[in-house]
Amino acid sequence: MKKIILCLLLFVCPIQVFSEQRVPILIYHSIDEFKGGGSQELYVRPKNFEQQISYLREHGFTLLTFEQWKDISKVKKPIFITFDDGYKNNNNAFNIFQKLTNEKFKPKATIFVISDFIGNNNRLSARELRSMASSGIISVQSHTATHPDLTKSGNLEYELKESKGKIEKITGKPVIALAYPYGAFNEQVAEATKKYYRFGLTTTPELYLEKNIKNELYYLPRIYVKYSTTLEEFSQMVGK
Repeated sequence: MKKIILCLLLFVCPIQVFSEQRVPILIYHSIDEFKGGGSQELYVRPKNFEQQISYLREHGFTLLTFEQWKDISKVKKPIFITFDDGYKNNNNAFNIFQKLTNEKFKPKATIFVISDFIGNNNRLSARELRSMASSGIISVQSHTATHPDLTKSGNLEYELKESKGKIEKITGKPVIALAYPYGAFNEQVAEATKKYYRFGLTTTPELYLEKNIKNELYYLPRIYVKYSTTLEEFSQMVGK
């Protein structure tokens, strides 16, 4: 009887049913062993990261980038993997994605880079970013030019427009998404972001659920995966 009711709901009101779909957008920083310095919780060990991506592969998740946003209604168990800051150790994640790729599992992820930091010590170089972007696995997007708190910045145009242009020149691909530094945003920041991007990402810790509010795509939530996150916690985080 329950199956019949569900089928009727899908037939009669598919839009309402889809509107309840919750989509995980995960946020990582460093994929490396923690050797001291900085916050340990912003690291995820490569071994743990591989287990997490393997879990997604084994449980039928589809990894997407923001260029594929409209596909969330078309694929099985959509999920977004994002990395902030553009650390050189994100190469470890890139290698793991390549290792786990097969005919049925085509992993994708988004790296949000700070454009003025590209090529600095411990940051990805322009050559590395070009290689990642051309692989079809990694989408390179913006984390602003200098990583300020945008709610306090007096130069939003430089932070938003110039970072977009610099990254596009490096990768040769459109930059359509911005991750707000420190997760800091307000209505003014969202309106400024709309001038140059199609998406704005926060660090509000929840699954994405369509709410039909103004500027909704500029308030996208993300959930941190931390050094201490267990595989069981990870499975609960993504909704199993």
